[in-house]
Amino acid sequence: MEFFKVNTEEFVATISISRPPANALSSGLLKELAIILDRLENDESVRVIILHGEGRFFSAGADIKEFTTIESEEKATELALAGQQVMERIEQFTKPIIAAIHGAALGGGLELAMACHIRLVTENAKLGLPELQLGLIPGFAGTQRLTRYVGLAKAAEMMWTTEPITGKEAVQWGLANRVVSEEQLLEEAKTLAQKIAQKSPVSVSATIELLNAAKATAFHEAVQQEAELFGKVFTSEDAKEGIQAFIEKRTAQFKGK
Repeated sequence: MEFFKVNTEEFVATISISRPPANALSSGLLKELAIILDRLENDESVRVIILHGEGRFFSAGADIKEFTTIESEEKATELALAGQQVMERIEQFTKPIIAAIHGAALGGGLELAMACHIRLVTENAKLGLPELQLGLIPGFAGTQRLTRYVGLAKAAEMMWTTEPITGKEAVQWGLANRVVSEEQLLEEAKTLAQKIAQKSPVSVSATIELLNAAKATAFHEAVQQEAELFGKVFTSEDAKEGIQAFIEKRTAQFKGK
């Protein structure tokens, strides 16, 4: 891999963006990320993924130099759709993805982080969508995900002023889950990942599907989907093991089946 390093330990895969100095998101980087996700989704030794950036930043945004090679509306639209496809792949991924954010998560970097299921941030991290400074708009579904997380008014303020918010503010606004120190960022992410990895992969995957349904589906349709998935999960080997372990007052040993 040219732009990433991947390490797997105790059911947790850590994907490190490694494209100094800013971990900018080029089209090549996004294609490589999609390949990695395909591989990890089929890897039974991986139950949770951590995504973070090497060096000073999580990701400072899209590769602006690449923009200079795009000369038509059609090509620009294709670029946005390709980026959106990768973000959707992350959001719909069957295993939880935790973004561990330090430094800057700006533009495409924030769009990448928002596609993840959980976000841990350092207090002084900078999160924002500064595209309007370039006379552009977010293109990787940033306008839609940011609005769903922080609300219409705050999303408008962030995009129109192009001023980033801190990690602490991101937690206050519901954009991130918790603030941790930069020194403990990866360790905290791994601890959280291990807690999730101990749960049944069948159940975790089902809840991801239902969490996404809650954002895009009418309530009565979503609860029907919940009931159907409950029935499917209930008959899994993991559910039988979990119930039996509870009765026997022992720790369940889930196998993802």
